[in-house]
Amino acid sequence: MNKNLFFTLGMVIMITGCTMIPEYTRPEAPVPDAWPEGPAYSQTDADSEKSAVEIEWRTFFTDKRLQKVIETALLNNRDLRLAALNVERARAIYGIARSEIFPAVDATASGSRQRTPADLSSTGKARTAEQYEVGLGIFAWEIDFFGRIRSLKDQALESFFATEQARRSTQILITATVADAYLALAADRENLSLAKTTYENQQNAYDLVRRRHEIGLANELDLYRAQTQVDIARGDIARFTQLVARDINALNLLAGNGESLPGAMLPQDLSGVEPLKDISAGISSEVLLMRPDIMQAEHRLKASNANIGAARAALFPRISLTTSIGTASSELSGLFDAGQDTWRVAPGLTLPIFDARLWSALDASKAEKEIAQVTYEKAIQTAFREVADALAVRGTVDEQLSAQKSLVHAVSETYRLSDMRYNKGIDDYLGVLDAQRSYYSAQQQLVYLQLAKHRNQVSFYKVLGGYGGN
Repeated sequence: MNKNLFFTLGMVIMITGCTMIPEYTRPEAPVPDAWPEGPAYSQTDADSEKSAVEIEWRTFFTDKRLQKVIETALLNNRDLRLAALNVERARAIYGIARSEIFPAVDATASGSRQRTPADLSSTGKARTAEQYEVGLGIFAWEIDFFGRIRSLKDQALESFFATEQARRSTQILITATVADAYLALAADRENLSLAKTTYENQQNAYDLVRRRHEIGLANELDLYRAQTQVDIARGDIARFTQLVARDINALNLLAGNGESLPGAMLPQDLSGVEPLKDISAGISSEVLLMRPDIMQAEHRLKASNANIGAARAALFPRISLTTSIGTASSELSGLFDAGQDTWRVAPGLTLPIFDARLWSALDASKAEKEIAQVTYEKAIQTAFREVADALAVRGTVDEQLSAQKSLVHAVSETYRLSDMRYNKGIDDYLGVLDAQRSYYSAQQQLVYLQLAKHRNQVSFYKVLGGYGGN
């Protein structure tokens, strides 16, 4: 009897492999097959550079101090910890959904004694009845003939995969954000140093004009014009001092280790940051399908597709089984004697006759799949735009830097010559003032363009789905 029972259960499990999940077909990517072309886009040899997903982040971020900051963040950042905990929760939820396929076997034991008084006894005498039972049982196990439970299991599995991709995306985002904050600190410190140098030069120029004014060689207008540049530089010192402090606070938050990062791990200027590794976008835009956020969107689409199978299966009968085997006796000492075995098989059937909620649930699951598909397609389009923007910056920023360096040299010479002409009494101080402003502004813009180039490299790595593993 026991063999027959377990054989029957085995056959039931084997025939529950079908589901009503629609066949999944990956949607066509709603973007061009190749990257944009034109004057703004540099053409690189895809064979000469590795793509972002092929290199580990330490290979891309070559600066040793930056590597240490990123390592600290990957170990301690709370957002990343939260993403990892979400993965653990999704894995546990999948385990629950998967376990529903198999029956839960429980061991039971019970014993009772009951006294019946004489006036209630059929024999007219008081008696005491005893009953003891020990057994194994399966209680209300749903036999998954139509794949409802398997569909829910697949839905939970795809949700788990999506959560794992979300963790990867968070890790890449944190890596890139740390690099951005690190580079911003380097640029702000460089601008702070520039502001201090400019302040010293402007203060010396002001002192010179003041002395000339005292002996009647400079008018009061020149004196106040010289003072404006001193005040501008003094204000910039305060502004960049504040920005540097905020940059350090941002890095400390990203690092998340509860302590301030050592000064030796922080940059002093952009020129002291090791250059980032060149990477390629490849020839085809299909590389976008490897981005974690797009893979996350596709897993959510697959989960919605599996949910349709569960909604369809809910329209069909549900068959449940309750069964038990064991032994029973009126005496505890005879519980395991021969011939005391018991068994029970109680199948159950629930057949939906009319429940409008089930049809509405099916319609809702189909709409959710359409929403997930549109979200997936939108993610691809957004990713394509992000890469195209990064390529546009990459193709033009070097020319901008070259032009800006030439401009800095030109306004530097203009400032030098204007100052010479003023000191010789040929021109008034207005020419010197304009040259000073142009020179200071050009130097600041050069720092910002250098920062933009570094940041675009980081962004390029991120939008291509850079390898974020440890």
